[in-house]
Amino acid sequence: MAQPDDAELPFSLLLYYATSPYPCSYLPDREARSQVATPAHLIDDEIYSSLVRAGFRRSGIFTYRPHCDHCRACIPVRLPVADLEPNRSQRRAAKHHANLRARELPLAYLDNHYDLYNRYQQSRHPGGGMDEDSHEQYAQFLLQSRVDTRLIEFSDDQAIRMVSLIDVLDDGLSSVYTFYDPDVPGASFGTYNILWQAAQTRALGLRYLYLGYWIAESRKMAYKAAFRPIEGLIDGHWTTLPELDPA
Repeated sequence: MAQPDDAELPFSLLLYYATSPYPCSYLPDREARSQVATPAHLIDDEIYSSLVRAGFRRSGIFTYRPHCDHCRACIPVRLPVADLEPNRSQRRAAKHHANLRARELPLAYLDNHYDLYNRYQQSRHPGGGMDEDSHEQYAQFLLQSRVDTRLIEFSDDQAIRMVSLIDVLDDGLSSVYTFYDPDVPGASFGTYNILWQAAQTRALGLRYLYLGYWIAESRKMAYKAAFRPIEGLIDGHWTTLPELDPA
C-alpha cells in the first residue's frame, strides 16, 4: 500500500494504493503507474477538492495521480483565472467561435454525443484504445461521477460541435475531458473551451481552473503551456511556472 506524501490529504478516511505498471499513454517506451484513492464512495465534493489540489484527477469514479517509479514528467497545472492574459491566437479563437451556444445537460448518455466522441478519438487519438470504446466504456469514463459534475454541450446552427465535462471544486473548476468535431476547418475548439471554462470559473467567483497534467515532452499536452500565467504543483507546492515552450 503506497502512502501519499501530502500531509493535507484525508488519511483518516481514505486508503491509497499503487497500480501495477502499464504502458504510458504520453511518452513512448515508458511505463506508468498510478496512485488511486479509495473507497470511491467516501470521496465527496470537499474531499475531492483537496485531492485535486494535491495533484489527483479522476476517470469515472476512480481518483488517481501519477505514481511512476522513475519519472516525474507529469506536472499538475492550473490557471489563476483572475490573472489570465489570452494571447493573440487565443483571442482570435474566442472571436472565431463566439457563435457557439453552450447549454448544460444531465450527466446521461446520448447517441449524438457518443458519435461525436468516436469521431474525435478516431481522428485525434487513433490506435490509442479509446477510439474503440464501447457505449459502456464511454459511459464509465465520462458519465459516472460521485462529485458535482457538469456536462456542457456546445453547438452552432448546424450541429453539436463540442462536449465538455467539468467538475466543480471548492476553489475552482476542474476540466475533466473535452471532445469536439475534428472535421471543421480552421477550428480552435480546444483553445476556445479553456477560455470559456476560465470565464465560467470567474463568473462563479472561484480562483482556479485545473487543467490536469502538463508534460514537456508530450505534444498532446503542449497547448496547456500557451496559457499564461500558469501554475504547476512541484514538490508539493503550487508555484507560477516560467515561460513554457508550447512546442
